[in-house]
Amino acid sequence: MRASTIGKVVPLILAICLAGVGCTGSSTDSVSPNPTYKNSGCASVLTATKRALRGVGVAVGLDEAEDELIAARDQLAIYELTADDTLRTDAQQLHDALAKLYDTLQSDPNDKVLNAAVTTAAKRLGVIQRRCGSPPSATSELPAGAKKIKHVIIVMQENRSFDHYFGTFPGADGIPMKNGVPTVCIRNPATGGCTAPFHISDVVHEGGPHTLETSRADINGGKMDGFIAEWNKTRTYCLDPEHAGGQKCQTKSNYPAVVGNHDSREIPNYWEYAKQFVLQDHMFASNMGWSQPAHLAIVSGWSAACKSPYVAITCRPSVTFNDVDAAWPDAPSYGWTDITYLLEKFGVSWRYFVAPGSVDDCEGTTDEQIHCTPGVGDFEPIGTPEPWNPLPDFTTVQENNQVGNVQFHPKFFKAAREGTLPSVTWVMPGWYDSEHPPESVASGQAWVTRVVNAVAKGPNWKSSAIFVAWDDWGGFYDHVPPPKLDKFSYGLRVPAFMISPYAKRGMIDSQELSFDAYLKFIEDLFLDGRRIDPYTDGRWDPRPRVAEEAPDLGDLMKEFDFSQKPRAPIVLPPYPSP
Repeated sequence: MRASTIGKVVPLILAICLAGVGCTGSSTDSVSPNPTYKNSGCASVLTATKRALRGVGVAVGLDEAEDELIAARDQLAIYELTADDTLRTDAQQLHDALAKLYDTLQSDPNDKVLNAAVTTAAKRLGVIQRRCGSPPSATSELPAGAKKIKHVIIVMQENRSFDHYFGTFPGADGIPMKNGVPTVCIRNPATGGCTAPFHISDVVHEGGPHTLETSRADINGGKMDGFIAEWNKTRTYCLDPEHAGGQKCQTKSNYPAVVGNHDSREIPNYWEYAKQFVLQDHMFASNMGWSQPAHLAIVSGWSAACKSPYVAITCRPSVTFNDVDAAWPDAPSYGWTDITYLLEKFGVSWRYFVAPGSVDDCEGTTDEQIHCTPGVGDFEPIGTPEPWNPLPDFTTVQENNQVGNVQFHPKFFKAAREGTLPSVTWVMPGWYDSEHPPESVASGQAWVTRVVNAVAKGPNWKSSAIFVAWDDWGGFYDHVPPPKLDKFSYGLRVPAFMISPYAKRGMIDSQELSFDAYLKFIEDLFLDGRRIDPYTDGRWDPRPRVAEEAPDLGDLMKEFDFSQKPRAPIVLPPYPSP
């Protein structure tokens, strides 16, 4: 990087706040935002400077960092130096931090030193950002009565698409039909034609591949017709010429389960929850990855791979296999910030519940490659696979001594029974109750029903909101192309519903949602709208965007009517009669 370049960049940072923005106050990390955010010029300058810092993170001191800083200079150069007197100390501190960052880059630093320099600059930029105001979405007021919700429970199951479970649900954005007959047909290489979606009564069946590449192939530029072709690539038994001509394989080829769909005959409890409470028919996985990146996004709003989990600047966006350690959970893998960092910082209780048994016994780089074995001496059953249990692998969780907040299911049921649920709860299934093909749909529904019943019958029911979703589409057909936010987001649509005594009855919520909406809901309810934002949360990481601030992301608060009398709980049998 040339000294002449940084010499032009750094002084121009002094123009961060423009005439008319109305920034006031003395230099301090504790500042109140301007309630208005009307000056788009200030927003543009902040955005350009963030891009430069994130660019340094991506480039890790290579020549590309210079291009990002030049881009920031070009953005800043169109503004005058008009910062008012009260802001100049803050601007000078940012100036000094950027100058130090430049010196650090010039010295060929190691990752840890560079990370510290970027973190300091980001912290100073965060002060000015708060001084200049925040976007309305980050400062919006809660609806009256929202604080009646004191317990948020997120239940996450495995590998199903929305159309697979709710494609024929009345009123939902389901499988396109005319006179009860599907008007869509998914191309089928095995028949040379296509196969229309059909009802499937088996509760044990195959899913399809669900990697980043499969996701793109299934979407196929918005045609949503790649599901059977991708499934065909993985059915090893039937691809063997010795078996391909058999009746079983012929039936599978003509009517693959990946385009089959269930209804109230197989999943009556799920349909009853949707009828009585809120069905979310535009819930998309946060990214186009498999289970591991999905679960990372659920707790952190991002999925990445880190060269060093102790140095956030080494983390890069990734939706493939991101676990780098060989001794889970003794050493971390994930160096960016997760939601529990903020929860712990502001005294909000949380627990993450997993199945008893071996939790580090399922390894593999994709769901198709995971190999699970029983525990020691074949006496310990498979519990919650490691990819569904990422929090112990976060540096933040280990450094904050919070690994003990990841606990086994019996403690969840005890807390629900006694009325001692924490403010934020995640409940992950064991392998056998997960609905991950080929595991039984009926067993998974029974598990979810037990979880919901435990809350419904306990003292915390009147202050709870239960969100149930599936982590990715599992290779199953869905007809809605996911919105495009960035390289990896969003993933395909998944089933999701909300249960609460304050839920609007029978609502179908068609807002654009992702798992990021859960984080936003938690942050708004318990953290006064604070976000996992590297420029305001006090812990920098190079995430490309604040996921909760996606412009079209819906607001889960709209699913509640806090003025209504708390509704009585609905307790359903785990295994309902046919």
